[in-house]
Order: sequence, then C-alpha cells, then structure tokens
Amino acid sequence: MNSHARSINPYKAGLTIVDCGDIPLLPVDNTVALEQMTQAMTELGSRARPLALGARQQSQPFPRLLTLGGDHSVALGALRALRRAHGRPVAVLHFDAHLDTWLPPSSANDFAWFSEAGRFNHGDVFALAWAEGLITNGTSAHVGLRTRLSGPADLADDDRMGFLRVAADEIDEIGTSGIIAKVRARLGDAPVYLSFDIDVVDPGLAPATGTPEVGGFTSREVIRLLRGLEGLNIVGADIVEVSPSYDGPGEATALVAAQVAYEILTAWAKEGSSHS
Repeated sequence: MNSHARSINPYKAGLTIVDCGDIPLLPVDNTVALEQMTQAMTELGSRARPLALGARQQSQPFPRLLTLGGDHSVALGALRALRRAHGRPVAVLHFDAHLDTWLPPSSANDFAWFSEAGRFNHGDVFALAWAEGLITNGTSAHVGLRTRLSGPADLADDDRMGFLRVAADEIDEIGTSGIIAKVRARLGDAPVYLSFDIDVVDPGLAPATGTPEVGGFTSREVIRLLRGLEGLNIVGADIVEVSPSYDGPGEATALVAAQVAYEILTAWAKEGSSHS
C-alpha cells in the first residue's frame, strides 16, 4: 500500500484511521437529512483525538473527517461541524465542474414550485454555508470549472462569496504547477476544507456522476494537483457525487474516487512524518 512516488503507507505512518460507517439519513426530507448530517458530523468531529505525530497535528485537538459521498449537500453538515469544533469559519478548496454557489430561491416569485426544504440542495451548498458564516471570505477557491451559467449574476454572487475561480481549461495554459501556485497563494495558512466532486474529472474517465461535464481533468492531473497542494492546513475533506449505478463493469469512477481518498490520507500521513 506504499505510494510509489512518496514511499509512504498512510495506514502505517502514525495516523489513527477509523471507519465510522454510514450516517443514517431520511431520503424523503432534506430538512431532516441535513439535521441528521449536522448532528452526526458534529459528534464525530468534536471528539477528543489521540496524540498524533507532527507539530500541526498536535495543535489540532479534533479528528479530521473524510466524508465519502452522497451528493455535494453533505458538505454543509461538515462545514457546520468544523465551525462548532474550531470556533471559526474555514476556507474551502472546491474541486468541481460547477460553482455550487447558486443562490437558492427565496419565494414562489423566484421559483413556482418553491418550498423551504427545496432551498437546500447540491447546487447551492456553498451559498448556504457562506450565508451561515461557515466560509472565510476571500481565501476560498474553485478548481476545474467548466459549468454553464444562468447569467452574469452567477459570477457576481460567487465573487461576493470570496471564491477564486480556476477553469479546467487553464491546465492547458499554465499546467498543474500554475494551478497549484494560484491555489496556494489564495489559501495561504488558513484552515481548509477540501471538497472534491468527482465530476471535476472528465466523464470519459469517471462517468458515474449525475452531472457530467466534458473537458475535465484526467485522473493523473488530479493526482498531481492534490500532491502539489500538500502542506495546506486541511482540517476536513469530502469526496462526493459518485453514483455507482452509472459506473461501468470496471468501476473506473470508484477507482478514481478511491485514489483521491488515498492521496488525502497520504498527505495527512506525510504531515505527521515530516515532523516526527
């Protein structure tokens, strides 16, 4: 299980890794499901953690949660839990083809089938998080964008929430190293929540997602980007929007998602071993 490029096995490098199982969610009520996610992640994320290797790890009294799917709405529960555990908002590093900062409708004047529960979904999760004061303004970033827009207001709203936008096309112009440099300059030393939507990867390589967009990153480019961002103060992460029913016989999408999880764990393991 060693990483060939980095000669480290995250499962034998001093980390305590616990599979916490599934959070029970009510699938027919978004409001109840969000409360279930918030309570579960707050409970898990606020438990005292064992002493770990590394100066930064010792300075973090709470465990770091790596959440695996469902859709992107799970990030709101995680960000609420981080705010309660750390007592401050965090920056968001958001790998995605889409903004996910669309403003939800506020009344039937905005959307004929308006409902309060329907305001919460995977396309407005970071708008809601920003409105709740869970995200720092001016230190967050989207990476891999190639979304369609409803109009210029989408970008204006995203600007107001303080996100840097890095389009997928930029990898052809500045390469992975250029993207890494932009993101590191933006996030600095802030505590970071890394949110990874599998649709940032091209659907030719990761087809099993509900909102595929062509022209995405390759899996190798994603790995290079994640490794280039090691050293950021990542206090939590998720990998979302994998829809197994759309995967092929070789489960290519699941393989990419599993590798992303492995890269995140390896980064945390390296953080500890570099100070041991």
